[in-house]
Amino acid sequence: MKKLITLFMTIIMIFFTTDSIYAKENDHKPIKFAFITSTLNNSFFTAISDTFADIAKKNGDQYILIDPQYDQAKQISMMEDVINQKVDIIYLIAVDSEGIRQGLLAAQKKNIPVVVIDNPISDDDLVVSTIASDNFLAGKINGERMVKDFPDGAKIAVIDCPFNRASVLRADGFFAGLGESRSKFNVVSQQNGKCALEVTMPIAEDIIQANPNVQAFFAVNDPSALGVVVALKASNKLKNIKIYTVDGSPDGKKAFKDGQITLTVAQAPIQLAKESYKVGEKILAGEKVDKEILVPTFPITEELIQKYGVKAWQ
Repeated sequence: MKKLITLFMTIIMIFFTTDSIYAKENDHKPIKFAFITSTLNNSFFTAISDTFADIAKKNGDQYILIDPQYDQAKQISMMEDVINQKVDIIYLIAVDSEGIRQGLLAAQKKNIPVVVIDNPISDDDLVVSTIASDNFLAGKINGERMVKDFPDGAKIAVIDCPFNRASVLRADGFFAGLGESRSKFNVVSQQNGKCALEVTMPIAEDIIQANPNVQAFFAVNDPSALGVVVALKASNKLKNIKIYTVDGSPDGKKAFKDGQITLTVAQAPIQLAKESYKVGEKILAGEKVDKEILVPTFPITEELIQKYGVKAWQ
């Protein structure tokens, strides 16, 4: 028994020693950091979390993952708990772009830097840096493609998510992308799908019933777009109505490949996580960082799917 205990302790020591060696080789002092997401019920956020976990393991860091499941009050409470655990830095995706101030003030009081990921917030004076996909560009690409597909205009519906700043930027970009053709597009309905498939689906069903001549949907993310897909399938109209969206998620890419979605403009969550971590390292080293960093977005194509497949994020 003693031999087994000794062997077990040796394995543990080797594991942590290996991590320490890795950290020294990379000039990295192990840190304690938290990723406070809005929900893990979205593969975009789990891809970010998985990347953080991989980085932490390699660097010998202590990684804390927080999932409030899209509950703003719970997110603030959990954020305060993390702050009390004396983390070195917090990476945050806010549930509500305007409702996270209390948590940010708590972090500021304890001198814990906050880096925002993906969803820009209103109180950006309380965060050191925001690293996000170029959401306005993602929406704009969708608008430009819709104009190309419907040069004479069309009756369209928009599924937005007004409590999420990233989604607002996508919607703004979409309308900007319509450009001079904006007047040719009749928005028969614009409703809040809360960035969720199960919320969007019944909304889309109602829109289809009330507007049988609708020709296209723009949804601010893949889960919302997939909710539209389900609604259109139920109405036997999937082949007649085009769907444009943002994410480039595995599910979104599969729907695109299968011809269910006309366009999904890709984000790169793995790159977002890596860039965010690098920014955090600079902050903790006392270096200056940019207040805002935008990671490019780009349309998913058949060529990209052939190259990278549909099972993982790019």
